[in-house]
Amino acid sequence: MPYTADDWPITAALLQFSGVDAQGRAVNDADPSHWRRVFEEVRDAGFDNADLFDSWIKPGDLSRDRLEALGGAAKEVGIGLPSVSAIRRSVIDAEHGEDNLAYSHRTLEAAAALGCRVVSFGLHQALTPEQQKQLWFWTVEGHKDPKADRDMWNLAVKRLQELGRHADDLGLLMSLEMYEDTYLGTADSSVALVKDIGLDNVGINPDVGNLVRLHRPIEPWLEIMEKTMPYANYWHVKNYIRDEDVARDYYVAMPAPLESGLISYRKAFEIALANGFQGIICTEHYGGDGLSVSSSNQRYLREKILPRTSDYALGKSQVRQG
Repeated sequence: MPYTADDWPITAALLQFSGVDAQGRAVNDADPSHWRRVFEEVRDAGFDNADLFDSWIKPGDLSRDRLEALGGAAKEVGIGLPSVSAIRRSVIDAEHGEDNLAYSHRTLEAAAALGCRVVSFGLHQALTPEQQKQLWFWTVEGHKDPKADRDMWNLAVKRLQELGRHADDLGLLMSLEMYEDTYLGTADSSVALVKDIGLDNVGINPDVGNLVRLHRPIEPWLEIMEKTMPYANYWHVKNYIRDEDVARDYYVAMPAPLESGLISYRKAFEIALANGFQGIICTEHYGGDGLSVSSSNQRYLREKILPRTSDYALGKSQVRQG
């Protein structure tokens, strides 16, 4: 049966939680009681599920015993862990690509051990020193994948195919997060990459918020949705208020709740359902009390956007769904 507003799996992104604990230890090395406290916060904010963003904890770098303890902490609190998002570990990074590939394989193994259903990877790389100085890092350009370098494109396809096959062996979906100036930076390039990979368990994470927030001309968000949704199998959702004055070459964007920004998620979900989307949804928000805003975003989706009953018309996706 298709998902409805009541049972659609929606996760909280863990962007708001530091990768170190109060004692200055990496969260990977923290006592499980620290993990439980974070999961309790997520539960108390109204979520049943969390996405394990590796900016908070890196499941792929945990020992088997520690991985079991992480899963146990979540289960004890009553939080599901259906997804992992591995951030800024591009498999075609000129310096760290091979290490990132190995890390990505470990992340898949860890996700399967935790009972996850999907892992999201991307081709975005570490923030530059200049980006790290900004209030909003996206106001400064970072790494750019070489557009005309066919060898680099082919390397991305090869390594992502390798990960996709491993994910399939583990019973996992793999999703590729859209991000500016990478081979996943436009709708056409994202679709072309997924087609070249050619595995039905590998799809797109159409995180159009990553593109709408740029302080420069952008691809229309509606066109991105229409082109990528046939291949979407997981979805980071967030929104931004955006203003443009093209005559003055002026562009500005700031984080906003889902219902208040430039992107109409009412229209976006209409397109998603028409293209068979049944993937996990992850709510994100940068700045302020991002967890509470994400919780409000979940309520907005369940109360106003997602279908109330399962008898709605559902299109056919080009990739496997969750």
